[in-house]
Amino acid sequence: MSQEKYIGMDVHQATISVAVMDASGQLIMECLLETKAATMVEFMQGLRGTLAVTFEEGTSAAWLHDLLKPHVSRLVVCDPRKAALLKDGSKSDRIDARKLAELLRTNQLTPVYHEDHGVRTLKELGRSYLTITKDVTRVMNRIKALYRSWAIPCSGTTVYAPRHRAQWLAKIVEPGVRVRAEHLYQQLDSLQPVRLAARRELLRESQKHAAVKRLRQIPSIGPIRAALLVALLQTPHRFRTKRQLWAYRGFAVETHDSGEYRYVRGKLQRNRERITVRGLNANHNKDLKNLFKSAAISASTRPGPLHDFYRARVGQGMRPTMARLTLARKIAAVTLIIWKKGVSFDPKQLPRQAA
Repeated sequence: MSQEKYIGMDVHQATISVAVMDASGQLIMECLLETKAATMVEFMQGLRGTLAVTFEEGTSAAWLHDLLKPHVSRLVVCDPRKAALLKDGSKSDRIDARKLAELLRTNQLTPVYHEDHGVRTLKELGRSYLTITKDVTRVMNRIKALYRSWAIPCSGTTVYAPRHRAQWLAKIVEPGVRVRAEHLYQQLDSLQPVRLAARRELLRESQKHAAVKRLRQIPSIGPIRAALLVALLQTPHRFRTKRQLWAYRGFAVETHDSGEYRYVRGKLQRNRERITVRGLNANHNKDLKNLFKSAAISASTRPGPLHDFYRARVGQGMRPTMARLTLARKIAAVTLIIWKKGVSFDPKQLPRQAA
């Protein structure tokens, strides 16, 4: 009978601290390994029994997952934000590795999704496009912040246009500030072509995936949003219901309540004046949330079936912000159905699909 071993790894750039426990929770091995593929594979092949491995989500998580997956029976890339025991007490690489092994043994870890569905290239190109877009947005915000700091109104987009640049720079009296603005414009000019190149590469790769073409049937889901949806979600089958997808993209409602009951004349009664805090879940994929939010805003302003759905909610007395939230949930639900079942978009089905 093979012996089960639970392996916790605290991963760093140069070294990996490893702790190995048996099924009873006894520590049977500790070591420090070099962060190299050959070293990790050799270590795993030297262990006997049924191996279960865990490490935290991080920069090297995808590489280490693909490397160790063929050599172990169970591999969990865990969410460090949901492992409270890691923050308790003393902290060191060795202690963290022990805690990870113990949490794995007692099945107290929340896994982070890591599987390969043939979209690795699209996923990396999507991350590249999103990162460069954020860099462009950051520089644009800094340009406007500079003008506003000197009380120069700069609404609109002409402040970024090369043909109006001399006119805008002339408004800055202070020489040092003008040099700062010129440097920011140079950054913007260097990033814009890179962003366009990343966009072309993302669209070219997305044409290889049938799901992208199917998702483009949804109003407000254009070629970029469809490509990013497939890149970020990878597969619809990781979500059993639409509510799981809502939680992953940050549109699930969380309720925090306390003091639900009280004693009245010796009898237990539910407190009518309950203090309940409601809000959207904070632990989510921010890129995916921004994608669905922008899709909902776009759909609410353009004629079409989704715009009609939004206007119907507002007509029923729903606040516009809540109507847009409901529309974003609707788009997510439709996305999951079309992608998972392989059906076409049908506007007549919108009222029947609860959001």
